[in-house]
Amino acid sequence: MSDSQSGSFIDRVLQAFKSGKTDVFVAVGVIAVVMMLLIPLPTIILDMLMSVNLVLSVMIILVTLYTRRALDFSIFPTLLLVTTLFSLALNVSSTRLILSQGSEFSGKIVTGFATFVVGTTGTEGLVIGLIIFIILIAVQFIVITKGATRVAEVAARFTLDSLPGKQMAIEAEYNSGALTEEEASRKKSDLQKEADFYGAMDGASKFVSGNVKIGILMTVINIVGGFIVGMLIHDEPASMAVSTYITFAIGDGLVSQIPSLFISTATGFIVTRAISDGTFGEDVTKQFAAQGQIYWVGAAFLFVLGILPGFPWYVLFPLAILLVYIGFRLRRRDQKAKSFEAMEAETEQQTRTEPAEMAPIVPLDQLSIELGYGLIPLVDKDHGAELLDRITRIRRESALELGLVVPKIRIVDNMRLEPAEYCIKIKGVEVGKAVIRTGLYLAINPGQADDEIQGEKTFDPTFGLPAKWITEDDRDRAERLGYTVVDSPSIIATHLTEIIKKHAHEMIGRQEVQKILDSLRADFSAVVDEVTKAMGIGEIQKVLRGLLVEQVSIRNMIPILETLADYVTITKDTTFLIEKVRQALSRQICLQYSDEDKIIRVLTIKPELEQIIGESKIETANGVMTALEPQIQRRWITNVANAVRNVEQTGVYPIILCSEAVRALVRASLKRDFPGMVVLSVPEVVSNVNVETLGEITLEESNIEQEVSQ
Repeated sequence: MSDSQSGSFIDRVLQAFKSGKTDVFVAVGVIAVVMMLLIPLPTIILDMLMSVNLVLSVMIILVTLYTRRALDFSIFPTLLLVTTLFSLALNVSSTRLILSQGSEFSGKIVTGFATFVVGTTGTEGLVIGLIIFIILIAVQFIVITKGATRVAEVAARFTLDSLPGKQMAIEAEYNSGALTEEEASRKKSDLQKEADFYGAMDGASKFVSGNVKIGILMTVINIVGGFIVGMLIHDEPASMAVSTYITFAIGDGLVSQIPSLFISTATGFIVTRAISDGTFGEDVTKQFAAQGQIYWVGAAFLFVLGILPGFPWYVLFPLAILLVYIGFRLRRRDQKAKSFEAMEAETEQQTRTEPAEMAPIVPLDQLSIELGYGLIPLVDKDHGAELLDRITRIRRESALELGLVVPKIRIVDNMRLEPAEYCIKIKGVEVGKAVIRTGLYLAINPGQADDEIQGEKTFDPTFGLPAKWITEDDRDRAERLGYTVVDSPSIIATHLTEIIKKHAHEMIGRQEVQKILDSLRADFSAVVDEVTKAMGIGEIQKVLRGLLVEQVSIRNMIPILETLADYVTITKDTTFLIEKVRQALSRQICLQYSDEDKIIRVLTIKPELEQIIGESKIETANGVMTALEPQIQRRWITNVANAVRNVEQTGVYPIILCSEAVRALVRASLKRDFPGMVVLSVPEVVSNVNVETLGEITLEESNIEQEVSQ
């Protein structure tokens, strides 16, 4: 087969795996394994399958080492059965060939393992090889397999015992509002999968134990049966029969037991990973680097041991020097961390030196970004201070887009964070947090990426989209495939921008409102004086907050103030005033949500349903709310979700259009489940913008009447 033909065959196989046709390969493979128990195999095919078995076992143990959660490798129990059956089939096939061919057996894998272990020829090599083989079997059976089986049993029992308590905890979080219905359902599903996994592992671990036992039995049968077959059937001398079949039995036993040893070790790994959220390598690095002084103690021990007569100082001294170097590096890291803490403490102490000048209460920063020490170069002027420039642009763009001057953003280092972690806070409360892989790029899949790329899987911290950390070498390819590739400063800047939009209403207080009015008074004193005489600063603030909550820009303040002046004499109801201001800003709002053809695509609400929502209105200290019956509320949310999902399949995120009387109520009823949902009222749609109706949200008439009567 030529290189091009071989490459095309491999490409077709990979394409079959990508297209989801693996079921055919798996089914054919399982049937072939069963047939191997009955059909003799040529030695070349046996060598190939033994190599596959060895590589498969290595891949399994590597996957368990890099797995963060046991559920990430949920097929492991079933895989144990398949690999055990595959190993037994190979053992049966090799035994058949060894007994039938005798000294003429030409299996390279078996003879290679036997030659490597036996080493020298003659009785000495056979005895040494047999002893090594027995030790290997004993270690696997008594230590690894038995321990992994016991851990699987205990993990299964404790997981099943704790299942009711965990389910009750999820229900409590859902009832308190800490979890949405989707989050609670997902957590319950993961909990059930975890219990099923450990239950399956408890039974599947018996396959490993049985495989070791049958391997020992088959090795004994190979030796005894080979001795009988060699002397009685092949007429071989006793010494030749013993040498030949013991050698082949050792080689065959190693070929079957080494993959089994890998599988047993992988079983132990995966059932003991329940106490960690990282990979095995990450945990080793983190936990062995936690205490630097242990390396000094270890180095001292090696130095003392090397001084003693008879010990190999030329081995112990280099190891001791290596431990000293590691301890020195860890000590420098700890000193650097302590220096940051000392600097913060000194700064805090300096502020306390003159208590007479301190305010009784130190206000929290309106907006702050805390960085781990690994991200400090992003704001270091010696390294370009790229993040500082981006933050300056973000404040300018937010002022233009929302009409709100974002307060100065304080950037501080926080040694309690991971080195590559950042945290965004509003008034001292965390609103966003993520870890950045410095030196790598984040390739975000917006949903239209053509192909997969290599990289560490993660999620975009801003929108939660699936993403991967990639190197700079893969950046061009990822962009050609349709991925959005961003660097570390862009990740933080984008996250900060979205948080400002989402929490803009929290950043406008009475002082900010007063500054806006003072800046307008010079040119528009009449409208400012009229509004401030009729309304307090706090009442104006509530209106502006209500606009910002729904991403409506307050930059055009004059129409806002004039509308308030027109209607404040009628009522001071904040909800009513917000609706009238929105209508005054209707052209701005419509252009914000229309496409290039000035078309707004909407979902409407059936009038009967609008009436039910309107009748559920209640007044609270925080504004109007809905008090729908639980059955109707669930049906309402479900129907909205279904309608939005159907429209999203066409590539459009819809807007809900309803009457003015219920717009605020519709928005309030959807706020928890659809925080980003845009709700417009009919008076807010200007004449030069066309409306395209994509569907109607409704409840079944019979159900409405039944639920209302209840």
